[in-house]
Amino acid sequence: MTPELASPPGQPGPPDLVPVAGGTALPQVTHLVDALRTVLADGAAPVLVPHAPSRPGSQVVAELRARLQVPLPAGTAVVLQTSGSTTGRGHLVALTADALTASARATHERLAGPGRWLLAVPAHHVAGLQVLVRSLVAGTAPVVLDTSAGFDPGALAAAAAAMGDDAPGYLSLVPTQLVRVLDAGEAATAPLRRLAAILVGGAASGRRTLQRARDAGLRVVTTYGMTETGGGCVYDGVPLPGVRLRLTEDDRVELSGPMLAAGYLDDAAADAAAFRTEPGGRWLRTSDRGRLEDRDGAQRLTVLGRVDEVLNTGGVKVSPAAVEQVLSEHDSVGEVVVVGVPDAEWGQLVTAVVAPVPGRQVPGLSELRATVRARLGGAHAPRAVVVLDYLPARGPGKVDRIGAARLAAAALTEPGLALVERHGTSTAEA
Repeated sequence: MTPELASPPGQPGPPDLVPVAGGTALPQVTHLVDALRTVLADGAAPVLVPHAPSRPGSQVVAELRARLQVPLPAGTAVVLQTSGSTTGRGHLVALTADALTASARATHERLAGPGRWLLAVPAHHVAGLQVLVRSLVAGTAPVVLDTSAGFDPGALAAAAAAMGDDAPGYLSLVPTQLVRVLDAGEAATAPLRRLAAILVGGAASGRRTLQRARDAGLRVVTTYGMTETGGGCVYDGVPLPGVRLRLTEDDRVELSGPMLAAGYLDDAAADAAAFRTEPGGRWLRTSDRGRLEDRDGAQRLTVLGRVDEVLNTGGVKVSPAAVEQVLSEHDSVGEVVVVGVPDAEWGQLVTAVVAPVPGRQVPGLSELRATVRARLGGAHAPRAVVVLDYLPARGPGKVDRIGAARLAAAALTEPGLALVERHGTSTAEA
């Protein structure tokens, strides 16, 4: 099958951009694998634009062309859009064939070597795309789990059980998927024990969830990275081979290595601010704060949340990520995001938006406040909780913080939209 070219061959203008549907349906994934094989092997091949299968490829490319402010760098193989979970609109990122393959090789070097990968996340996002790139680099065919109709832990278990033993088996999941696997019990987790590693990334994983997974015998590996780094480049807090990591004076994480993207295509100012060339190499200045600690004989990175997520409540700065980490350890909390709702008294009202574990009720606000206060102090304790069936998402595993903040603000001002409890007043509006 030949991908449809975004512009007629030979016509002057920007390079050919090839829209290729992603997702997890086998026909689309097979097509994308074939297209990736070509661009990874041929530096003169057109540039791929993986996209959600629900959108027309011609429309995706037209919108991309309209946003281009920077010429495509030489060697660009793929253009991906970041999730935009905190800004509402992601950047267009140019990834070269060399960067993608460097990331795949570094992953195999850190793990048990080249192996067979199971795709269970959409291939038009970087985590899913890298599953396919790693498969191509390893010379193995990926096993594909179609999640178009929803994620089924039982189907994942069946797919893992059917994987051969001729190579190490690998899987990439987002935290929500891992929680659902664990909640499904032994029948879902048993086949996953045969895998050499289960990469968990896309969002922070709660310590309780990771401990449950390890207690179940699963070889989980937490990953930190982003589209700009070709996916995860720090595993269990330790940089992959070839990756360098440092913190700025304000604890911002900076990364360097051969898997760095060529840059942003839609915002020249953002590109210049994020990607910097210094003697000895290029560096990416991320939007994340971090801390380096000596643990288990190695210096490991702990991500503390995004710089632009810090809340100011009553003149005190509060880290939403720190509060989320504490709340996520509660047995009844399935997913949680902490946002600031505009408030006349506090400036920003620290609000926990919670989706409970299925079949359980979220504990009262007083219990949640006491839990956070004991660990982080009173200023960090949420002054309101909004309960939803599920959190809004933007990209696999990424909570839409802007959407969650809007839902929380609406729920606090219009009782009846959700189950709400506010410190000082208790309303249980179903």
